[in-house]
Amino acid sequence: MTHIRNEGATIQLSSRQLELIELVKKHAPVTGEQLAEYLGVSRPTLRSDLSLLVMLGMLDAKPKVGYFLGNTFRASHEPLQRFHSMKVREVQGVPVNIPDSLSVHDAVITLFMENADTLLVVNEDKRFAGIVTPKDLLKITLGNTGAGSIPVSMVMTRYPNIVTLSPDDTVMEAVRKMSQHQVDCLPVIMPSMDPLQNPVVSGWVSKSNLIAILSDIATERELGEPE
Repeated sequence: MTHIRNEGATIQLSSRQLELIELVKKHAPVTGEQLAEYLGVSRPTLRSDLSLLVMLGMLDAKPKVGYFLGNTFRASHEPLQRFHSMKVREVQGVPVNIPDSLSVHDAVITLFMENADTLLVVNEDKRFAGIVTPKDLLKITLGNTGAGSIPVSMVMTRYPNIVTLSPDDTVMEAVRKMSQHQVDCLPVIMPSMDPLQNPVVSGWVSKSNLIAILSDIATERELGEPE
């Protein structure tokens, strides 16, 4: 079994994720369909587990070939241990915030100018109000000539109907939430002491952030290995 030490507590992958690793060790390369057949479940049932294991570097995958053990698992558990010990505050980026009064037209411009996947929306008190994605903006503008003047508050997904993180969450929790909810970006918020007020945005964590971190850790591990 794979155990990870995280600030004195033992964390382990789920039994199904561990079983997937063992099956891949035994049968690699093996397809998702074959893994599902071995476990007696449907392929979609394994999608989040396989995505998580690939993101962590425990497994790797090649199109039309299948799954096999990833570099993280083969080389050492050290990169995974470091990943588990990280807090969101250590990896969060600076979000692209826009006011809820901004027009859809200006939101589209901001999206492209900032090269952002998601825009975080704040109210007049600079508190978190919601998020706007390219998909939201595309849906409202297609076939709607007057959409450009509509405020983003009319098209955003409103807080609290949004999956979020706190700075003290572990990076592993961010991975779990992204995998479970199939999202590419999670806002990091500081809850308000006043229940009538929305929280303040302190940052965000994106899937590309996490992949870059894993890549850096893996690179450091490779450079540190004796020849």
